[in-house]
Amino acid sequence: MTRPDTPAGPSGTPASSEDTGAHTPARPRGKPQHGASGGGRDYKDAKNRGAKGGYRKGSGKPASQGAAHDGEGRRPFAKARPRPSRDGDAADGPVLLYGLHTIEAAFRNSDRRRHRLLATENAQRRLSERGITFDVPVETVNPRQLDHLVGRDAVHQGAVLEADPLPAFGPRDLAKARLVLALDQVTDPHNVGAILRSAVALAADAVVTTERHAPEEGSVLAKSASGALDMVRHVRVKNMARFVTEMREAGFQAIALDSEGTARLEETEMGGKVLLVLGSEGKGVRQGVREACNALARLDMPGAIASLNVSNAAVLSLYVTRVKMGL
Repeated sequence: MTRPDTPAGPSGTPASSEDTGAHTPARPRGKPQHGASGGGRDYKDAKNRGAKGGYRKGSGKPASQGAAHDGEGRRPFAKARPRPSRDGDAADGPVLLYGLHTIEAAFRNSDRRRHRLLATENAQRRLSERGITFDVPVETVNPRQLDHLVGRDAVHQGAVLEADPLPAFGPRDLAKARLVLALDQVTDPHNVGAILRSAVALAADAVVTTERHAPEEGSVLAKSASGALDMVRHVRVKNMARFVTEMREAGFQAIALDSEGTARLEETEMGGKVLLVLGSEGKGVRQGVREACNALARLDMPGAIASLNVSNAAVLSLYVTRVKMGL
């Protein structure tokens, strides 16, 4: 097994007028901007900047200028106040969550603070059939109004939920964990979303990412996770190498997945608590993080293609580890 390949996608972010000093013509007022849902784009991409009081399409975060209208000249969502995180720092918010699985999981998560639901009559009926009780104001809208809010390319399935980001979980929340997956600067929200979904399917206790060089919690990440963002602890840490060291001190066997691993993952000693560390697309696990781990392990592939995308490597390594641990 070699390091996970870099997924296809844009390699950079276009420079904004702030970077280049070029003059940008003012946008006409009152005309909502249409665009893609933001897949694969950097969250600071100038194309994601909406209008005052609206939301950046794809990022799920309030934009700095302009307004996202509902097609009748009204803003569906008022700007909500940021909510302090568990550590006392102001959390970014609100976020826009869309898609029925994503919204269903958000309603079932007691840690998720919800504000308002915009949904078609059909989407409301489908959510009710799944046993969801609406504990927030509900506005009945048509699909075009939601297109204006989250973008035409967003698969919203007729429902958008305004909510706060989840609380800031930290290493202290992993005291009872046995299987934890850490992502060292994995940046693509679609990959991280797929990994969150796999982590739920394989009963991992948490997924850990870095505070920088990792996707923010937003609509693209939540949609890619298909509800998993609200079903598994997502821990963000400032320093991954320090986190690995702390987990080892807490009794975890820390294993970094790397093509240079001396043994296959299934042959690696694991013990009763395991921390699996996967690296970023292309670069793999950084040297300082590798050195903080107990062991390096590899995934050997029998086919002509010896490398895996990071999301595929994550699900395979979680499965192998569960079998090895007897979980």
